[in-house]
Amino acid sequence: MGENILEILKGFLLDIFFPKFCLGCKKEGEYLCQDCKELLEILRVHREYKTKYLSDLYFPLTYKNRLARKLILSLKYEPFLKDLAEVLAFLILDHLKLIEKENEFSEFVLIPVPLERKRLKWRGFNQTEEIGKRLANFLKVQMLNNVLFKIKETPPQVELSEEERKENTKGCFFVKNGFLIKDKKILLLDDVYTTGATVEEAAKVLKIAGGKEVIGIVLARAEPGEDKTQ
Repeated sequence: MGENILEILKGFLLDIFFPKFCLGCKKEGEYLCQDCKELLEILRVHREYKTKYLSDLYFPLTYKNRLARKLILSLKYEPFLKDLAEVLAFLILDHLKLIEKENEFSEFVLIPVPLERKRLKWRGFNQTEEIGKRLANFLKVQMLNNVLFKIKETPPQVELSEEERKENTKGCFFVKNGFLIKDKKILLLDDVYTTGATVEEAAKVLKIAGGKEVIGIVLARAEPGEDKTQ
């Protein structure tokens, strides 16, 4: 009870001294106002998508949408708006509701794509894990952040070609505590899906470790070249 009161007080003080402004229209109050949310054009349809290791892929946004890019980049890069994780998790949930899939994953566990230590130290948090905490709560599934680890430091994928991305991610993930995913269905969460190299490599090691099925879920789908930060 005491912790909840402290969190409420903390949020109240932050709103006073560091007010939030909509990243779309600059209106004070929240990072994404309802009017600007409409501009995101959350997808209302789902097209089945399969790869060698993924059974399907879900995403609410396309990366060509300028506001969608701004929201994602504002969480991943300075000023690191950590509270955006909840906003972005709600966008995924809105998409699942629109396609009537929000109750399809009760038998799944959720695993966020991890960061290597250097990048985690630089940002101070794993943006995908922060989104995952909220999404797991909404979907009423367990999030496992002690299974998939990134063991190789790699250059950011956005700077690489499609072939370079595939080579860049080879052998970069490791599964620990594999018994936790033995014969489990897995929701593998990442922020942006472009060539799929990162998600595919992660899905591969999860399947090898005993995962029964892996479904990808990301904030946005990008075409090659669209995910450049500049």
